Amino acid sequence: MAQQRRRKIESECRRFQTRWGHEYFFTEVSGKCVCLICQQSVGVMKEYNVKRHYETKHQSFKSYTGVERKQKVKPLEATLSAQQQQFFRANKAQENSTLASYEVAHLIAQHGKPFTDGEFVKECLMKVATIICPEKMQDFKNISLSRNTVGRRIEDLSANLKEQVTDKVPTFDFYSIACDDSTDSTDTAQLLIFLRGVDSDFCITEELLDMKSLKSTTTGKDLFEAVSCAIESMNLPWAKLCGITTDGAPSMIGERKGMASMVCNKVRESGGEAVKMHCIIHQEALCAKAIQMDDVMTTVVKTINLIRSRALNHREFRAFLSDIDAEYGDVIYHSNVRWLSRGSVLQRFYSLRSEIDQFLKEKNLTLDQLNDPDWLADLAFLVDLTSHLNALNKSLQGKDQLISEMYALLKSFAMKLRLFERQISDRNAVHFPSLSEIISSFSDSNILGKMDKYSIVLTSLITEFNQRFQDFSAIDNDIKLFSTPLSVNVEEVQENVQLELIELQCDDSLRSRHQLLPVPEFYKSLETSRFPLIKRHAQRMMSLFGSTYICEQTFSLMMLNKSPLRASLTDNHLCDLLRISTTRLTTDLTSLLKSKAQHHCSH
Repeated sequence: MAQQRRRKIESECRRFQTRWGHEYFFTEVSGKCVCLICQQSVGVMKEYNVKRHYETKHQSFKSYTGVERKQKVKPLEATLSAQQQQFFRANKAQENSTLASYEVAHLIAQHGKPFTDGEFVKECLMKVATIICPEKMQDFKNISLSRNTVGRRIEDLSANLKEQVTDKVPTFDFYSIACDDSTDSTDTAQLLIFLRGVDSDFCITEELLDMKSLKSTTTGKDLFEAVSCAIESMNLPWAKLCGITTDGAPSMIGERKGMASMVCNKVRESGGEAVKMHCIIHQEALCAKAIQMDDVMTTVVKTINLIRSRALNHREFRAFLSDIDAEYGDVIYHSNVRWLSRGSVLQRFYSLRSEIDQFLKEKNLTLDQLNDPDWLADLAFLVDLTSHLNALNKSLQGKDQLISEMYALLKSFAMKLRLFERQISDRNAVHFPSLSEIISSFSDSNILGKMDKYSIVLTSLITEFNQRFQDFSAIDNDIKLFSTPLSVNVEEVQENVQLELIELQCDDSLRSRHQLLPVPEFYKSLETSRFPLIKRHAQRMMSLFGSTYICEQTFSLMMLNKSPLRASLTDNHLCDLLRISTTRLTTDLTSLLKSKAQHHCSH
């Protein structure tokens, strides 16, 4: 006997007829035909079934006719609607409680607070509800903010953000990565890997790709394996990787066994071409170490430590500054690992030099250097020079900076150094205000004779700048093509883009457009059919990281989250927290709520 085919009701495309409400007391609810009298539904939405249900179960309603029948239908519809709203309100209340739980967990993650703070937040909410809206107490009580719940919420938020990045990956034409590692409060080496991708619309996506915890060694091979795992887990094509930016550690930039070199070799094997970059801010900080004026720095640090290392001295010094209404309220410690520390310490010390001298004399201590014109001139020169270096460092910091902008700042500073060197050689300290102040204060001394010493310092700094930044100099022509396509020499660029470049430079409308639009918008406006290679080149340049600033900034967040008081925080939760804290994407809470099978307050 042949097997009977099952009937597919969906394929019959049956629809509810409006007249059934008046004739048979039926209505449509969520695609089903429901009786207004007994709230039962019929299996198949067709008139025969509806009529049979009405005639067999509700014969008494046949007595209603005409206007009386219509008036009977309305209260029945209202009753059914009220019943449905009651269930809807209960479900909506649970959904709102879950949504509130996610929002609070998101704030806890963004501000680096412990998961247990969710319970404290709930206590605050309950107190507020008791005073402001006591009738809503149950709604606030249903918001689950226990430590485990907050942890699960943060996991869900992080997973949603990672999914959004994964969805964007196929749209990337090129991408680059920035990598740096540091140890947390438990001495675990944490490798941060940031991704910057550019799509066909020249939209930049800059997000945390992954954080890898290295429990053992941190050799170049270990780092490469961690980076490879992160790239392949996100299905990022190796051939589209065009740059990797790291700090200057040997395990990162080693020629043979460095992680960046291994990544470049992997990209080359996949048919692509990647450049490895040494963080431009790290190199600038290394250049600053070429200033050989340790005698000044040593005296300043010793004096500050004398004041701040003893609690009584420190209290009395701050009270002294408060009594005389000094410009600053304290001196600050020096830290070698902080980029701006030396300049900030010197500037504060110089501004308070008279107050420091007076305070030390009251303590029967003397610092002869504070009355020595030559030493003060050295201090003032160092203050001004580090101030210029700090200004450059600050301008190089920040997210979403294009490599062309950073390289332009670097070249302009190199030109400033050459100007400073010529002016100092000519006994002109116009761009060194602190030094000019000391010269005018001790006009009878031979401070101008020290200008040759300062000129030598500037010359050594210029030499250091010329020797470094070779990775940026190697792609100088590529950067020029990207930043100034209308003025670059055609013969200096790659041969495959020369014809397109000539066509671009000869188009007056494009020339005016380049002056009006930002760089990304200009390249976006170019016709792909006319300038395909130039647009691809622009995408490559836009995707490159010029520095690892974003990694350094995230390490500060890492130390805030995994402090000695939260040393038990797991590596997975730490990664989730950093992803939420650094993202520019918006968590899709709607899809998160839909993915939940139920919105119970404890889930």
